[in-house]
Parts: sequence; structure tokens; C-alpha cells
Amino acid sequence: MEPGFWHDKWQSQQIGFHQSDINPFLVKHWESLKLEGKGKVFVPLCGKSLDMEFLAAQGHEVIGSELSALAVSQFFEAAGAQPQSRTLGEHVHHSAQGVTLIEGDFFTLDNDLISGCSGFYDRAALIAWPAEMRIDYVRKLAALIPAGTPGLLITLDYPQEALMGPPFAVSPDWVQEFIGAYFEVTTLESQDVLADNPRFVKKTVPWLNEAAYLLVRK
Repeated sequence: MEPGFWHDKWQSQQIGFHQSDINPFLVKHWESLKLEGKGKVFVPLCGKSLDMEFLAAQGHEVIGSELSALAVSQFFEAAGAQPQSRTLGEHVHHSAQGVTLIEGDFFTLDNDLISGCSGFYDRAALIAWPAEMRIDYVRKLAALIPAGTPGLLITLDYPQEALMGPPFAVSPDWVQEFIGAYFEVTTLESQDVLADNPRFVKKTVPWLNEAAYLLVRK
């Protein structure tokens, strides 16, 4: 999945991965990270997620990584904010109201940008990648996150043959095997959310599980 794929999705507004509400698992489990103070929180592949507004409302400075300039502009427009923008290397940093969105390629982010973060949150990043590209994402995330840093991961799992992603299915076993190579993994909750996802119902997907994990970088 090349960058053009995501640019096309945003340009055509085919963004079924965007949630119109704050994720309930985020609200329920964020305190599981037990962050000291309010600190910075990193959100990879953040899109225009309302979850970032929730994190900012908790007093965190939010650092998001997003490829699409359109997603960035729509986030700040919806928030009624006029960001200050500056170019640093090959990325453009847009900041307003406690949120900085770094526009550009996630895979070329510099570790120094994330080193000051006390936590991270992944609701739509891991499940955005097909299996053959997902491990590269995990390796890059692990390279960015300092040892001991906690994060909240939210995934979806369903029979992959029933629907072409994204979002792609990520099983608990995959999380334990591949993410567990870099992070301590604790399952917080898993529940069937099929009834709340009309797209999956329409495609006759038989089941759809959403899971929340506490991750701590080894």
C-alpha cells in the first residue's frame, strides 16, 4: 500500500476507518497506562481522529503522525483551530490547542520527535496495514518508542476472507507473537462489536471483535 493509496482515500473521502465519536475503549482504558503527569502522547497514523481531542482534554500534549495534508487540515478545521505551521526537513509540523500533527511519511520520522513522549496510542495504525507490511510498521514503532514507555493499542479481528481491508484483521495471536517481540503485552478487553459496524454487517462478516491491549516497550 503506497502513499498514493491513502492520498486517494482522503481525496475521495473514502474514510470508513474514521470514527465519528471518541473510541469507548480509549475512554475506558486510558488510565491503565498510569502515566505520571500529563506529558506528551504520540498517535501514529492519526488521521483526523477525535480521539486526539480526548487526549488533549486530559491535559496531554498530543503528537500525531499523518501522511495526508487533507486529513490534517480537516482535523484543525473541525476543532475550529488555526494551526501554526513550520517545515522541518521533509515533514511539516502543524500546531494548535495542544495538538501537533506532523505531516509526512511515518517511516521517515526522527526518533528525537518522539523521545519526549510519555505514552502512545494506536487505534487505526496497526490495522491499516496488510499482513505483509504490518511487521515493518511494528519495527518502526518499536524504534521510535523508548524503553519503558506504555501505550494503548486497539485492534479489530474478523475472518479476513470475508472483507477486503483496510481495516485489516489482527488476531490476538498475531499481537502476542509479533508485537510481543518488542513490547510487553497485556490484554485489557475484547468484545464483539459487529452490531455497531453496519459496513461489516452489510458484507455479511460473521463476527467482529475489538480488543484493547496495554503495551510497554521492552
